[in-house]
Amino acid sequence: MGQNTIVLKWSLLAGALYFFAVACVHLVGFKVPVLYIYFDVPSSVYQDRIISFLAFGWAACFFTAYSEPEKYRSLVRAILFAGAYAIVMLCIINGSADVNAAISVSSADVFRVETAGLFFYWLWLLVFFFRSRASRDS
Repeated sequence: MGQNTIVLKWSLLAGALYFFAVACVHLVGFKVPVLYIYFDVPSSVYQDRIISFLAFGWAACFFTAYSEPEKYRSLVRAILFAGAYAIVMLCIINGSADVNAAISVSSADVFRVETAGLFFYWLWLLVFFFRSRASRDS
């Protein structure tokens, strides 16, 4: 396994742990910034539980891809496509009048920073996905 694949592998594990933590805090309703992106927007218990099981599904996908990233390249590709969609949707939500009416200006800045953090993590995965493929092909 090449160095780029090793970086990809451990980065996928980090994503699995992150989304597992997201699932846990949403399950118990503990609004922690970074794990709970819209931490000061009112939400219902059922909404938090929906987010919890969806985040758990993401964690399972990331963990499966981590186990053998060379074998599960199509899963990593799907994670990247879904991640790109999620980031675009977060940007749309961050700019929506409904969210901006329900929050303070300082919270909006935090939401944007959190979204940017997810974007840079996604970009990191994308780079090492392609690097691991290139090193495999050489």
